[in-house]
Amino acid sequence: MRWLIALIAILLAIYHFMPEPAPKPVEETFIGKQIEPLRKAEGFEDEFLKADAEHQKKLEEQLEQSGG
Repeated sequence: MRWLIALIAILLAIYHFMPEPAPKPVEETFIGKQIEPLRKAEGFEDEFLKADAEHQKKLEEQLEQSGG
């Protein structure tokens, strides 16, 4: 009975000190196909936000010029 308790303690110690496996990249998992459109949408969103900021800046400049 003592050997069983010792074996359990040793196995628990080994399990505790084992390194965790590195996670897989999302593209390699089962949802990889759904991630591709999201990555493309992120690029589109960045472009849209830059264009929107430029448009807003132009509108503000026009407002300042017409206002005095």
